[in-house]
Amino acid sequence: MNKNPLVIINNEKIFKEGNDFYCDNLDLKVIPEGLNNYNDVHYIVRSSRKKGGQKINLKDIKSASNIFKFIFYIFKTFKIPNMTYLLISVSPYTFCSFLFLFLFRKRIFIYLYSSGHEEYKHILGSWSVWIYHLMYTVVTSYSKVIVCHERLFNKKKPYLISISRLDDEWFENHKEAYIDKIKFLYVGRISEEKGIYDFFKMLDKIELNAELSIAGDTRNKKIPNKNIKLLGYISDAQSLINTYDNHNITILPSFTEAYPYVVDESLSRKRPVIIFEDISYIVRGKKGIFVSKRNINSLSDTVKYIIENYREIQKDMEKNKLPTKKRMLQDMSNIINSN
Repeated sequence: MNKNPLVIINNEKIFKEGNDFYCDNLDLKVIPEGLNNYNDVHYIVRSSRKKGGQKINLKDIKSASNIFKFIFYIFKTFKIPNMTYLLISVSPYTFCSFLFLFLFRKRIFIYLYSSGHEEYKHILGSWSVWIYHLMYTVVTSYSKVIVCHERLFNKKKPYLISISRLDDEWFENHKEAYIDKIKFLYVGRISEEKGIYDFFKMLDKIELNAELSIAGDTRNKKIPNKNIKLLGYISDAQSLINTYDNHNITILPSFTEAYPYVVDESLSRKRPVIIFEDISYIVRGKKGIFVSKRNINSLSDTVKYIIENYREIQKDMEKNKLPTKKRMLQDMSNIINSN
């Protein structure tokens, strides 16, 4: 059976070694590999000088060191009949790609998985938001929009999907959580918009018997040493499952999120999650997510409540109906191939 061709265009960077490609961000692997089961995927990305821990299994990957090469690779795909193009997020690279594709009247989808408005504000400052908004407005006005949360796009009705990295193994062989000591787990990037630096300061001041582990790339990052364990980037799913199982509370201190994978991952392992009011919109009725104010007293009270009611909270979490990776990829493919 012939599969419809699909070019995925991503602003993120991937490392090339011989004929193999590697990344750290699991999304750079999950989405193109998964959609390749339904489409004939061609993948265009930026090139990285740092080798990640995830090998991407696709036959056609092109990595570009500059925007001119990036656009050239897109142009080369024009020879393939009935090609569809999927842009991942709005960035300077994907914006230029969109303009080029729009000029040639190509069929374009844009997938939004985070709020660029909020990310630009936290990374570059309020002055920069208008730059993103200009790109966002142009791209979304003339593309079919796929989102993982309604708040990312509300001008027209977008195609809404529930994103996930959960396979069957995430729901099996649950381990007992030990609650004699508070063991926080943070899984993700070390960056300002993730709120982790603020959490470091809170951890130093909080009067609890607590420690923090970080699962992520901490190279060239300033990490306080007190009560913080650096686990490094964890690429293997079973190792990541074991990491959740070895902790009792997952902390997500972000200032902005769309649909964070780590929340569902933690809930699937029956480990409660603490977030702050900035991203309270991600709760969406799920059991086991606790919203704290961004101060020591509120965080301390939230943690104490979780520990004192841990077993009851875990029973309540069993009511959650969490999305799966298979369903996410099927939904994305159905949207792309039926429009």
